[in-house]
Amino acid sequence: MCAWVRFIGLCCGVHLFFSTIVHSEGRTFNLGKVASVEEVMGWDIDVRPDGKGAPFGSGNAFDGEEVYAERCAFCHGDFGEGIDRWPELVGGEGSLNTHDPIKTTGSYWPYASTMFDYIYRAMPFGESQSLSVDETYQITAYLLYMSDIIDEEFELTNENLGEIKMPNVNGFFLPDPRPDSTHLVDELCMKNCAAETTILGKARDLDVTPEDDG
Repeated sequence: MCAWVRFIGLCCGVHLFFSTIVHSEGRTFNLGKVASVEEVMGWDIDVRPDGKGAPFGSGNAFDGEEVYAERCAFCHGDFGEGIDRWPELVGGEGSLNTHDPIKTTGSYWPYASTMFDYIYRAMPFGESQSLSVDETYQITAYLLYMSDIIDEEFELTNENLGEIKMPNVNGFFLPDPRPDSTHLVDELCMKNCAAETTILGKARDLDVTPEDDG
């Protein structure tokens, strides 16, 4: 009997709870509060490849060298060479098609805005979002300068961030090199699609498994 009473009480409580959620103040669910413009801006910090979304600010490599030395060099090295197992930020050109690719400013990243976005959002390690907007522009400019992409005096801003031409800008959109890729896309087979198969070799029976029960 007590269990039944508890069940009825629970049902009534749930009904009252959802009634409150749906009807209170005319807003569905009525949980929390509507985010203010300032609160939304605190989360809306992503920057697109074309630079849209970049916060107002500026910086150059000359000023960025000092900021980088203070906030970044203890992990990434004075010249972006990386320390211990921390990532290298400079160099690595021509290494992406090797067995030991080095992904850096000049060898890998297709957009300068990608670098800015990541630095502003996640760096320094353990102190994410502690850099000011101008400091982030300065560090980004310094890394671009170290990779011979911009000059030391170049003033990187929210207006030209999306215009920087990166060495690997086309590296993420190469056509599929497989010889049958075009056929698979343009002439999609729907029936009787078994292709002729040519056996080029077979695994060699090494017979190395011991058969002695003892």
